[in-house]
Amino acid sequence: MKYFGTDGFRGEANKGLNVYHAFKIGRFLGDYFNKKNGYSGKIVIGKDTRRSSYMFEDALSAGITSSGANAHLLHVTPTPSVSYIARSEDFDCGVMITASHNPYYDNGIKIINSDGEKMDDDFLKKLEKYIDSDINDIDLTVGEDIGRTVDFIGGRNRYIAFLIQTVDKSFEGVKVGLDCANGASFTIAKPVYDALGADTYVINDKPNGFNINVDSGSTHIENLQKFVLDNELDIGFAFDGDADRCIAVDSKGNIVDGDSIIYICAKHMKDEGKLPSNTVVTTVMSNIGLYKALDNLGIDYVKTKVGDKYVHQSMEENDYEIGGEQSGHVIFRKYASTGDGILTSLRIMEAMIDQKSDLYSLTKDLKIYPQTMLNVKVKDKEAILNNYIVKQKIDEISNQLSDTGRVLVRASGTEPLIRVMVEAETDDTAKKACQEIVDTINKEGLSIDAWF
Repeated sequence: MKYFGTDGFRGEANKGLNVYHAFKIGRFLGDYFNKKNGYSGKIVIGKDTRRSSYMFEDALSAGITSSGANAHLLHVTPTPSVSYIARSEDFDCGVMITASHNPYYDNGIKIINSDGEKMDDDFLKKLEKYIDSDINDIDLTVGEDIGRTVDFIGGRNRYIAFLIQTVDKSFEGVKVGLDCANGASFTIAKPVYDALGADTYVINDKPNGFNINVDSGSTHIENLQKFVLDNELDIGFAFDGDADRCIAVDSKGNIVDGDSIIYICAKHMKDEGKLPSNTVVTTVMSNIGLYKALDNLGIDYVKTKVGDKYVHQSMEENDYEIGGEQSGHVIFRKYASTGDGILTSLRIMEAMIDQKSDLYSLTKDLKIYPQTMLNVKVKDKEAILNNYIVKQKIDEISNQLSDTGRVLVRASGTEPLIRVMVEAETDDTAKKACQEIVDTINKEGLSIDAWF
């Protein structure tokens, strides 16, 4: 699609994604759901803490109401809260304004259906067609048909209550660090942990419109590592800008990424009899160490394309209970239809308490293999994937690694990049093999440049 990639319509605010796009998206949504329902559509909107998110919220609301539908504003809130409210409060759809882990100057628009899932491609294609059409293709409503904008901050409180209700254990006596990335979780995460009795310590909870994800959150985990060690905390959780990801840190300062979280939670669910499918959904980016550990537990797994959209699709189609990505998007189908960073952190806490263990001990039987990834900027992604010499080099290195590592070369779904990833038993082996593949791409004249 032209605008909507694997994670919504994203670009630099007022360049790649501008206020006119937002207005037209709002106009289309309002008109579509009015016609579908035969009455005023009902759309819920959330946003992260970027300066531009307020501008896009206003533009979306204006578009929705000018088409006759009603816009309900959750204000600053995590992406999964929009998903929860959309499916639980009888909304026609939800919209989240966020660029997730990207810098503050980027922004994005995610469309969520009434089931709390990412909107299907057929709908998005119709929306894209209108974005590129004359704005007057949809008539403005007048008089009493103009929609309303509703302050719906109460929906955010209901999401907090939902998170608390998913836990039946007390967190009393556990010292928990939370890194809110100066993003959407800053008003949500601490109240949840306080209500559950934890000793809660928070960093990066003072957004100013420009500091979202800056040296903070799940993409800059080193700050939480230091915070956990300096304050002698039992555990730490870092979220990204819209709080649909979670990366953990144990009491020794070790990083526990999405693959490790999937392992911990899948094992716990199996031990508790809550994994009837005996299957975990991963993406092609998951570490070979996760698969070896799941094999040892007797848990099956399937692989999807990168993107929690595809993970969720596989879970729905096959009735699987848990799935996720290395990046920290983890879906617990019992509770949610999208990645939810705060919910994920609660499930980890539950595993620790049930097993009377610390996070470090829960990962002792999991060996995550060193991984190197290089991004190659290209004009034609397919030309690289189909190049005989490049494929020959990939096969050569794959054979060399055998069952001690793996190679993955794939096209980015959102950027003009080929991602070359190698896992091996040592960091040096992974780096050397990865560079060999990139050098082959360069020698074939297929790249613009390459960088880490």
